[in-house]
Amino acid sequence: MSTSTRPPAGQAAPTPSQLASAPSDVRDQIRRLQDNGGTYRAIAAASGLALATVHDLASGRRPPTPATEKALRNVTSDTLPRARVDASGTRLRLRALHVMGHGSARIARALGIREMTIRLIVRGDVTTVSSRLRDAATDLYDAWWDKRAPERTRFERSAATAARRRAIAGNWCAAAALDDDLLDTPGYRPHQGWKPATGTGIAPDIRPPARPRHSRTRRVAP
Repeated sequence: MSTSTRPPAGQAAPTPSQLASAPSDVRDQIRRLQDNGGTYRAIAAASGLALATVHDLASGRRPPTPATEKALRNVTSDTLPRARVDASGTRLRLRALHVMGHGSARIARALGIREMTIRLIVRGDVTTVSSRLRDAATDLYDAWWDKRAPERTRFERSAATAARRRAIAGNWCAAAALDDDLLDTPGYRPHQGWKPATGTGIAPDIRPPARPRHSRTRRVAP
């Protein structure tokens, strides 16, 4: 038995393109808000939707309605309540990666964000970061903390040398001397400064997941 798709009286039938694009548009909007530091909970609070509704829309388990589309369309990066955390732990992790030859550009490529964002953090120019960036930086640190940056080409050798020189100039601490239990405690300072570190091998290349062609360039606030 066929199911009628006829719209209610007085309501225009959606075009095929509208039916095909609406779920994708909603998911793209949620993804853009996440790229700007929004969590599902923050997006739900800003849009007035239930947390489960936002999660189901993002995963495709729930089709969007005109009401949910409008609610999410009204949420912008300016109205989104961001979860911010102290930047000191992220800063120490990224500085420790410099000791191993991982410069700001290489770190930024692995995280899928701007190099300037990494530079601002390692210089100490920002006091907080988004929890999303903190978590991503922690995952990268866990993968690279004891691994040297690759030096397969002249460019990579030059970049690794520059990163190590930056760590020496800043007296930045290697990962082995950091206390993992205190890293994210505001005000924590390692007892040691820079010391040479060779690690246990070469770090793998890490790239963030590919993004759809029609989505905007990622710009993550530090």
